[in-house]
Amino acid sequence: MRARNSRLPGDHPPEKGHVIDTPHGDRIDRPLPEPARGRVVELASGVLGTLRPDQVPGPLRRVARFEPRRRARLAATLLATQIEKDAEFRGHVAEAAREAWSELAEALDAGTVPPAADPATLAAAAYLLRPPNWTEIVESAGAELERSAVVAEQTQQTQVVEALRGKLSEAKEQSQRETARLRGELRTARAEIADLRRKLHETRNRAKDAERRAAEEADAAAAERAAAKENVAAAEKELRRMRVELAEARERAETAKRAGREGRNAADARLRVLLDALSDVAQGLRRELALPTSIDRPADTVAAVTPPGKGIGNRAGRMLSEQDPAQFDQLLALPLVHLVVDGYNVTKTGYPDLPLADQRRRLITGLAGLAARTHAEVTVVFDGADVDAPAVHAPRGVRVLFSAPGETADELIVRLVAAEPPGRPVVVVTSDQEIVDAVRRAGARPASSPLLLRRLRA
Repeated sequence: MRARNSRLPGDHPPEKGHVIDTPHGDRIDRPLPEPARGRVVELASGVLGTLRPDQVPGPLRRVARFEPRRRARLAATLLATQIEKDAEFRGHVAEAAREAWSELAEALDAGTVPPAADPATLAAAAYLLRPPNWTEIVESAGAELERSAVVAEQTQQTQVVEALRGKLSEAKEQSQRETARLRGELRTARAEIADLRRKLHETRNRAKDAERRAAEEADAAAAERAAAKENVAAAEKELRRMRVELAEARERAETAKRAGREGRNAADARLRVLLDALSDVAQGLRRELALPTSIDRPADTVAAVTPPGKGIGNRAGRMLSEQDPAQFDQLLALPLVHLVVDGYNVTKTGYPDLPLADQRRRLITGLAGLAARTHAEVTVVFDGADVDAPAVHAPRGVRVLFSAPGETADELIVRLVAAEPPGRPVVVVTSDQEIVDAVRRAGARPASSPLLLRRLRA
């Protein structure tokens, strides 16, 4: 440490407001109060970033590159130690303190202490500026900070005590309310117990009465059982007599049946001989006339292009009509009904975005399910323009036809309807008005494509 009036090389003569060093004995006896130390470290951290490289103390060069807040947080002890040991660095920090706390610095230079000054700021300013009585100022500010801390702690303790008293009072009131509630519940419970005891006494009396009545009824039942045994014995005797009579009646009936069978056997033999003769004659006529063994449907006689695959399978009845689903179901419930479907008219109405092959496959699959449920004869007709497409395998119950070259599916549908005998119910599904008019004239019943699609989705 230098003497109070000594100067560093290049320093200006000490003027008012400039920091001067103090003798070794001019020190405080205890560390700076923590609030004052924090203000000193904060100023030192900001000043360190403004110094030229040759002005930065060696121990602080490593942290000089840090951001000010980070320096204050990570190098607080190092900064405080350097301020205490390095008078030149403390002088730089003191200049920053003089600028930050100008009024307080002027008062300290004048030898006065502002009565309203913050104790922490006052201690930090006195520690940095080092007026003649700075140690006393620091000690006084530290004592004031301790008194303030004690007062704050006492205030906090008082508040805690008041809060605890409030909680205690509230707990007492709650305890009183809970006690009153429990007493009320106890009175209610006692009343319920008394009522239950009364009901228990009444129940016991009723149980005794029931036991007495049960004993009386048991005696009556014993008497009735004795009478019933006598009745059973008489009934068994009567039953044995009736069984004998029944056996005799059965024997007479069997004798009558044998006599009847002997009379019928001769007539049955004559009838069987006649049926065998008729069967032999029918088979002989079939062989003589070379008649086929199966009967074709009228639709099978209409010329069309049939793709490779299985033919038509089972049929029966249930489907929908033109605008009335119930009427359509009634139509398909008719015996031997024939459902003719304009294939592409239905698929392009229901799922036009699919490729033609997928349209055909989806419609035929749906019609197969419909044929299985209704047992109707189902024929679906497609235009023959793409007959060269992959083979269509018709499922059981569905006949798949393509129009021949030079013929449209509309014309094939009309020929299918015309081939049916008069009086057979035929339903044609299409939304093509020309086909609707043509099949209606031919005696068929038209139904719209959306109606069939709705029925297939059901």
